[in-house]
Amino acid sequence: MQLPLQIIFRNLQPSDAIEARIRQRAEKLSKFYNRITHCRVVVEVPHRHHHKGKLYHVQVDLMMPEGQLVINRNPEQHQPHEDIDVALRDAFAAAERKLKDYADVHRHKVKVHEMPPHGRVINLLPEDRYGFIETPDGRQIYFHANSVLNGGFRDLQVGSPMRFVEELGEKGPQASSVRALGKYPLPD
Repeated sequence: MQLPLQIIFRNLQPSDAIEARIRQRAEKLSKFYNRITHCRVVVEVPHRHHHKGKLYHVQVDLMMPEGQLVINRNPEQHQPHEDIDVALRDAFAAAERKLKDYADVHRHKVKVHEMPPHGRVINLLPEDRYGFIETPDGRQIYFHANSVLNGGFRDLQVGSPMRFVEELGEKGPQASSVRALGKYPLPD
């Protein structure tokens, strides 16, 4: 797909070679997000007196139906931008990073943290120093008093909400660390 592209040169002469490099890099952006409706690239040399050569400023504007991304690579912050190729490389690398993040949010690929297993105490045997947790799906998980964090085994009661880390023991699933949730409700 040919990406609609506008290239603007400010305070420098247009160059077919630079335009070709911009077109190549801009076309690559559509691989990261195929809903780009327009791309505008501004290459300029600011009107400032420098002791060393020109510093190039590159701005990439990406328009999508959902919004717009503007990527600026300022020469004052990036001294290597005395070379147009370096300035273009940096600007388009920043555009790729921002576009990937933008695409992930719009594709609902934002990282979600998994909830640790939880359940409620259904059986306690204080004299033998162990008990069982029932998970929301009805499984029973064994736990020993030594697995309860902060020495809280003696404070547990049947019905206490718990979070735990599950592992496979000799006789089936068991909790290797158990944390009482106190009065905080369990998620559904």
